[in-house]
Amino acid sequence: MKYQDTWDLESIFKGGTTSEEVQTTLSAVKENIDAYTGHLTSWKSESANDASALLELLKQQEVISKSLGQVGTFINMWHDAFMDDEHASVVKGQVMELYSEIQQLSTVFTKKLVALSDDHWRKLLQDDALKEISFSLDEIREQGKRLLSEEEEKLIAKLNKDGIAAWSDLYNTVGSIMTIPFTDKDGKTTELSIGQAMNKMYADPDEKVRAELFEEWEKVWTKNGPVFADILNHLAGYRLTLQEAHGRKGHLEEPLEYNRMTEETLNAMWSAVDAQKQTFLDYLTQKAKLLGMEKLGWQDVDAPVAVGATKPTRFTYDEACDFIIENFALFGPELTDFTKHALENRWVEAEDRSNKRPGGYCTSLPEFEESRIFMTFTGSPSDTSTLAHELGHAFHSHVMKDLPELNQGYAMNVAETASTFAETIIADATVKNAATDEEKISLLANKLEGATAMFMNIRARFLFEDSFYTERAKGIVSEKRLNELMVKAQKEAFGDRLSSYHPHFWAAKLHFFIDSVPFYNFPYTFGYLFSLGIYAEYLKHPEGFEGKYIALLRDTGSMKVEDLAKKHLDVDVTKQEFWAAGIELIGKDVEEFVELTNQLQK
Repeated sequence: MKYQDTWDLESIFKGGTTSEEVQTTLSAVKENIDAYTGHLTSWKSESANDASALLELLKQQEVISKSLGQVGTFINMWHDAFMDDEHASVVKGQVMELYSEIQQLSTVFTKKLVALSDDHWRKLLQDDALKEISFSLDEIREQGKRLLSEEEEKLIAKLNKDGIAAWSDLYNTVGSIMTIPFTDKDGKTTELSIGQAMNKMYADPDEKVRAELFEEWEKVWTKNGPVFADILNHLAGYRLTLQEAHGRKGHLEEPLEYNRMTEETLNAMWSAVDAQKQTFLDYLTQKAKLLGMEKLGWQDVDAPVAVGATKPTRFTYDEACDFIIENFALFGPELTDFTKHALENRWVEAEDRSNKRPGGYCTSLPEFEESRIFMTFTGSPSDTSTLAHELGHAFHSHVMKDLPELNQGYAMNVAETASTFAETIIADATVKNAATDEEKISLLANKLEGATAMFMNIRARFLFEDSFYTERAKGIVSEKRLNELMVKAQKEAFGDRLSSYHPHFWAAKLHFFIDSVPFYNFPYTFGYLFSLGIYAEYLKHPEGFEGKYIALLRDTGSMKVEDLAKKHLDVDVTKQEFWAAGIELIGKDVEEFVELTNQLQK
């Protein structure tokens, strides 16, 4: 089947960033905020009709959140697809102003919940409608106990848009105008966008192309290093100041709270990764041997593997879509039908062109109760896995859309569960469909890219970020020191098995510069390993598993991860054994890869 690889943006708001519909919606949001402000101000939480009044406030919050979210998502989508549209930043500024107002009102609302006595609060939650969302309400109230005075929190909300959010936006702006020069075999030099250069640098089969691009890549990030060092320091400084003001103990408390998990769980996960690192070091050594290298360079870790006359597996966008649908069908009808609908209705922006931001993501259009996916598809199995990954995110939101809005707010670590589960289905399918051992080796290597990313690359990100925040609490960290911390983290995570490292990776990875979520990286490893545990259960009992899987996904917004794992998998994620079992599962792929490659090299 033929699928269009660009978004249908006109179906959201006609006219792009200058759309009259956008401005009409923003005006309506402002009116709704004013009405909500009046109701919130007059709400006396100790009155007899507590439940009905609180429910009405929550309903108003939902209307505002969905309308503003719809515009915010649309403008971000437009900007990411057409980064030269200068008017997008104007509308983003309007959206940010309204979000600032909402954040201030959120403080007032939370303060009123905190002011209630514990006895009154328990009685209030006996109402059936509130009981259904009691987990989220309890969470809001408990976290609200950290808040400063109402006036102080209002000031913080006002400063955020020109503070931490502005630093994050500055990173995106600088990145959008950076280019990487690339000279092809005919001597023609082209200026590649950051996204194009990254895709080519990691995926090109030619070792020289990868090396040359990596050299230019590091040069460009080095040239702009002082700017990014300033941005990173000020982002972290702003965040640390707020964490201290809110009585948080250490820089990990906020991300752990956000991800609804304990430090015991985090430590158990990383301990399991470190304990079984040798398996993946062996993989890197074997891959280097296959590529004719003593050691892999940083840019070679994800390089395609082609043994003998076998060429790297390639997909057209249409072939990738059909392949995903075909293999999702082996899992369950709901995932399959949803995927068909998303692809046929142009929910995906995948065209390979300049003027797009790098990376990929899934985002929400709350008024439509739909998702949209952004990526750049270049034809590799990795791109096919990325498409499946983002479709997994979208399916997760889809199965929760009939729940109360407060119960749809799942954290990032469990968000990565559905995406990685979908990606695993497709990665396994590509390996099983291999026509020859040579092709299977190539596809196993592609599948193991994900494992090395989760266990080594993201491990390095966490080690770097942990050490950076420790030093930043004492003062500004220089660009030189950031490079030192980054290389040290990479050497530890990769067991010093690489011939070259990426000192400015801290600058090149946008995940470090996202303002909304601290420590954005470790949830990926959590979701990857958690999904492997679910996938192992599916392989043991595939019949009717989709229903159990959906039930787990629907609980992700209303439970702590330790309770979620116990309820649906009957496992204890605070113990290293659970995580080790998932690592062993992917370790079997390493064993098969090494065995097959050794046979072919005899």
